[in-house]
Amino acid sequence: MAVASVVSRGTGMIRLVLQGVALGVMAVGGAYNTANTLPTSLYTLMIGGALNSVLVPQLVRARAEHPDGGRAHEQRLVTMVLSVLAVGTAVAVWLAPQLVSLNTPDTPGNHQLFELTVTFARFLLPQIFFYGLFFVLGQVLNARGKFGAMAWAPVLNNIVLIVMFGLYTWLAPSADHAGDVTPGQVRLLGIGTTAGIAVQAFFLIPSLAGAGFRWRPRFDWRGVGLGKSISAARWTLLFVLVNQIALTVVTRYANDVDAVLPHAGAGNSAYFFAQNIWMIPQGIITVSLVTAILPRMSRAGAERRLDDVREDISRGLRVTGVAIVPAAFFFLAFGPQVATVMFSYGSGGATSAQPLGHMLQAFALGLIPFSGQYLLLRGFYAFEDTRTPFWMAVWISTLDIVLATGSHLFLPTRWAVTGMAAAYAVSYAIGLVITGLRLRRRLEGRLDGKRLLRTYGKLTVAAATAGGVGWAAARACEGLIAAPATDSLLALIAGAIVMLTLFLLLACLLRITELRSLPGLSGRT
Repeated sequence: MAVASVVSRGTGMIRLVLQGVALGVMAVGGAYNTANTLPTSLYTLMIGGALNSVLVPQLVRARAEHPDGGRAHEQRLVTMVLSVLAVGTAVAVWLAPQLVSLNTPDTPGNHQLFELTVTFARFLLPQIFFYGLFFVLGQVLNARGKFGAMAWAPVLNNIVLIVMFGLYTWLAPSADHAGDVTPGQVRLLGIGTTAGIAVQAFFLIPSLAGAGFRWRPRFDWRGVGLGKSISAARWTLLFVLVNQIALTVVTRYANDVDAVLPHAGAGNSAYFFAQNIWMIPQGIITVSLVTAILPRMSRAGAERRLDDVREDISRGLRVTGVAIVPAAFFFLAFGPQVATVMFSYGSGGATSAQPLGHMLQAFALGLIPFSGQYLLLRGFYAFEDTRTPFWMAVWISTLDIVLATGSHLFLPTRWAVTGMAAAYAVSYAIGLVITGLRLRRRLEGRLDGKRLLRTYGKLTVAAATAGGVGWAAARACEGLIAAPATDSLLALIAGAIVMLTLFLLLACLLRITELRSLPGLSGRT
């Protein structure tokens, strides 16, 4: 799974670079990104959060407890999910203008960009159904202990998008204004993007057949236990809703920056790209580990084996920290170089990539609490507790909205979205402390805190020292080549080599034993 995640994230990086070349980080790219966030947001709001947090533990339990091995429960669940998504997708496409208006203001000066975003949205919103198909089939596979197909499927989606953005760059001239984008270009981007998600979903079907799953529609939902799933999922729905409110507020503020500074590259697209790059280590390491251990944690939680749950959480945090902590300091040290290497090829050039680099630095250290929060919440889900994660989301999202609003109101327009990135990081840091205290209480007052603090303290010392020396090495190499992207690449390679070498040396000297666990992650969880 970790290998599949690396390949997926690697092809995802290529996709992001080509998207930056094709659409840039300015207002037109912002219209596509705003429309493309709607399907994932609405899918998660409709049923996605419930799938991840509630239905997987219940699928595992049904396979263990039902006489038929949970087959009927799986068929009913798939039928219910696809029915909800089919109706929800149709309604979302119909309400596309209203949904876009939540994220992008429709003003006389911004009307063309608003209309372009609505047109994109009508092509992209059908992804809701295919996201749902992918995740519900993937969770059926996960409950059966089959993780490979779901891990590799996103690679196909990335390949489709790489081809699409490559074709778009070859066929279409760069568009700096909404009025320059033709209907044909919109169709290519809209149909191609949705097709990528559809291919990703259909890829799972052969693996399901090989795992013995046979689906037939079943609408006999009453009196068979799905009511318990729906009841438990109501808190997850509220959890997702709170997060989506925060996302909508930040997206609206970021689009306001694009409206005021359409050629600065300091708005929504830059925030989108920076956040996606920042989340790559978490997607490779943390998500892979959590996907593998969640069924086991669910069984331990159901049997009240608190020591086993506590050990899974502690080991998960320590092993993922070996990669997450240095990655956070890497982004802090080299954010501008990463942005220049990846996004200086569009119409704005290297100058337009600088705000993105500063946003990546602002996000940087928040990666540590963000990853930790993701893992800690699975401790509650293992006990089928979805209420506590909702209240954690309320704390985090409220803090994010307050701090983002302060950035929007009081920072210079050029720096407002960078401030919002920092606000996101700070809100997760505070939220992690609150979540840890609540989970500690749930585990009868023990969360292996001393060992966790000792490990993360050593990791922070090693990563901060290595990052500082690597930053100095990168600065020493800057200015040697006239081309900005090549110059930044040279500085980035030099700095990264120095940082990695020194981090590994310090990790050995500080006896960070978890370092040995990382290469065998998928096989030893």
